[in-house]
Amino acid sequence: MAISTGGGGADAPMSDINTTPLVDVMLVLLIIFLIAVPVAIQTIEKLRIPVVEAVESKDKVENLLLTVSTTDSGGRTAGEPGYLGASRGGECRIYFNNVTPVTSEELRDQAFKRLDAIVKREGGPQALMSNPELIPQVHIRGDVQAPWRCVAGAIYNVQVSGYPTVGFITNPVDPNG
Repeated sequence: MAISTGGGGADAPMSDINTTPLVDVMLVLLIIFLIAVPVAIQTIEKLRIPVVEAVESKDKVENLLLTVSTTDSGGRTAGEPGYLGASRGGECRIYFNNVTPVTSEELRDQAFKRLDAIVKREGGPQALMSNPELIPQVHIRGDVQAPWRCVAGAIYNVQVSGYPTVGFITNPVDPNG
């Protein structure tokens, strides 16, 4: 019996790569992504902050509370007369401790100063690391109509400021109905 080794001689290595399996795998992945991406985009647009049963919270005073909303279609901010509610196309509005409106830069600065004061009061980073219960968290209450860019911007700014844990506040469900 004879075997063809392709060209060069018995000692020359085969330099051709079989690309057929690679092309087959790439085509299958392309088809999967073409089907999966439109489904993911449709479900993300319909995202709602969940409504859950209320449980008593053991919040620390040091926790930072943020409210994220937007201006309405007329450019009015929450609290102004005639405010119609958050608009998906509105400008982001962040409220420090749920009261004071701040810009992104002010949020970073105030969050850092607040965390720095807490760390110094507790005896430094090592003291907080030895007792993780003392590490303050950020709780974000996001308007259902606030776009993700506003919420993500708030998360980014507080994490840059040093807060390791960010959570979301939801609307409680009335257990009686």
